[in-house]
Amino acid sequence: MIGLPFVYAVAGSVFGAWAVLTLADRRQPRRWTSAAFWGLISLSFLAGDRIGDLGNGVLVLALVAIGGSGWLARAEPPTTSDADRAASAAVRGNRLLLPALIVPTVALAGTLAAPVLGFVDPKQVTLVCLAAGAIIAVGVTMWWLRPPPLAPLQEGRRLVSQIGWAILLPQLLASLGAVFALSGVGTIIGGSVGTLIPDGARFIAVAVFTLGMAGFTMVMGNAFAAFPVMMAAVGLPVLVQALGGNPAIVAAIGMLAGFCGTLLTPMAANFNIVPAALLELDDRSGVIKAQVATALPLLAINTLLIWGLAFR
Repeated sequence: MIGLPFVYAVAGSVFGAWAVLTLADRRQPRRWTSAAFWGLISLSFLAGDRIGDLGNGVLVLALVAIGGSGWLARAEPPTTSDADRAASAAVRGNRLLLPALIVPTVALAGTLAAPVLGFVDPKQVTLVCLAAGAIIAVGVTMWWLRPPPLAPLQEGRRLVSQIGWAILLPQLLASLGAVFALSGVGTIIGGSVGTLIPDGARFIAVAVFTLGMAGFTMVMGNAFAAFPVMMAAVGLPVLVQALGGNPAIVAAIGMLAGFCGTLLTPMAANFNIVPAALLELDDRSGVIKAQVATALPLLAINTLLIWGLAFR
């Protein structure tokens, strides 16, 4: 049965290919350490469950050392010029977006067809179909545009090298959230916040939850890190167990409230700082400032949605 190991194998193979291509690229500065960075990530996906907790811990420390020391350099593989891309875009127009639509289409169709997909683990069907959609999209694009065989890997290597170490932030922060949850931080916060919520005050409890999700996300930089903490503190004990809220609605819209905090923090570097660097903006906080007008109303709407939908 196809499950999460398939997704890990695909991701690990791609990172491993980037490591090999980086090592073979004599024009790239710091190619040895850069190749080591991508190679270590590949190892974590391909053999993370075999090297144990100590091995994974050393691996993470090595990644942090390479990224923090500036030993990860940008790749500049040969690619098309701006004029070539503009000419290609002018010929194909909006049809260039079609391969990108294959990924969510396959993921959605596969998830809906999960009951009849007997060869896919039903617990991991969405991730498996997401990975399958990415593979199919690359195949269709290769058939359509006829680029050089290594173009997808080289373009991917160029893009991720521009993002740099920040590409690991979501995984590291999500892991940090799990560590916080296991260490009882959510229970401590819940004990402190719980005394401030009057009995039966649904709206106040919902507001504490959504504001906590957004605020904790701003501190930690990722809603995945804030989610286990705030669900353990307020979501499950207060909204679900004490007030009878629907856990699916509380969890789903609560995550959206957390992402409102993602829009407002430089800690979400891969969303807010990296784009500013890639676009060479004079104001490194320009992305965050532009998102404030969207984030705050969206946070208010998410609060009202949980209050209005979760307690029917």
